[in-house]
Amino acid sequence: MKIHEYQAKEIFKKYGLPVPNDVLCHSVEEVEKAMAKKEGMVVVKAQVLVGGRGKAGGVKLAKTKQEALDAASQILGMDIKGLTVEKILLADAVDIEKEFYVGLINDRNTKSVTLMASAEGGVEIEEVAKNTPELIHKFPIDPLTGLLDFQAREIGMQLFGDVKLARKAADMLQKLYTLFVETDATIAEINPLVLTPDKKIWAIDGKMNFDDNALYRQPEIEAMREADEDELKEIDAHEKGLSYVKLDGNIGCMVNGAGLAMATMDMIKLYGGEPANFLDIGGSSNPQKVVDAMNILISDKNVNAVMINIFGGITRCDDVARGLIEALDTIKSDMPIVVRLSGTNADEGLALLKDKGLPTVQTMSEAAQKAIELSRVQES
Repeated sequence: MKIHEYQAKEIFKKYGLPVPNDVLCHSVEEVEKAMAKKEGMVVVKAQVLVGGRGKAGGVKLAKTKQEALDAASQILGMDIKGLTVEKILLADAVDIEKEFYVGLINDRNTKSVTLMASAEGGVEIEEVAKNTPELIHKFPIDPLTGLLDFQAREIGMQLFGDVKLARKAADMLQKLYTLFVETDATIAEINPLVLTPDKKIWAIDGKMNFDDNALYRQPEIEAMREADEDELKEIDAHEKGLSYVKLDGNIGCMVNGAGLAMATMDMIKLYGGEPANFLDIGGSSNPQKVVDAMNILISDKNVNAVMINIFGGITRCDDVARGLIEALDTIKSDMPIVVRLSGTNADEGLALLKDKGLPTVQTMSEAAQKAIELSRVQES
């Protein structure tokens, strides 16, 4: 689950991190009211759940009230990577001497939370990670002890090279680690963390993601969710016992088992196609799951062919076939479909599909190639 910058900053403030004053606005009129109470320069920032806002023109510095109103007019309604800006954050501007980056992630390699820190923060941090990764320092944190005082000060010294500033930074890093753990976050980053000419340190931008599987114990965090259409599909799929993740391709995939789902997507890629999703119906033999899965696939406007790849173990192939037939009778779609059934009751399932005139194949590679062929026919 992702949240907006303004929401991340609310959590930062709750845990005592220094964040400039800001106001969330949904219209130019709200900006005008907010500016009546502000003095000095402000930053007008688009609030959308994607990166690259600054490069897209979604972040503007305003020295006067009129400049703020003009910036708000330009940013509200703007399209940033397919998302429309519906709200903006009006934040007090900070005089920046130097920008830094700090972030926490769950690191599977070290089996711990890892703190990343760099003296090269700001909008180019992704380029730094790509071209000069040695400038980003990584510090695995022992989950039994957490981020200890001396460790936090050591990281602070690497960033600032000044004892007083290192102590300030250490306090912030420990607070960031505490909120990361207590909120079940998967990402918590400050970019940029800035040093001002008067030697104050501010968190002027924040990003946080959370573990969906832990939201049941984080009601305040879950209440911040602003799900888009794709996320709503994923939530709906989860409630129906399906594992679904939207991708950018055009070949819908329905598979049983996560490993087979990954192999199916790899097979599609191998033959030059692009999978539109990860969709695992699990090990149940409930035909309704197939109906629900087909409804999800058909609702994706990018899907122009469906590949169904079932290896029957606990899942019975004849139940999958019945669910598919029921789904097609209900949906009445002309979407091209290729089916590969193998394992428990595969012969019975294939016989049912044959009676309905649905195309079937024997192997996964055949299924992938046929699905790609059908997809290209649809595109032409």
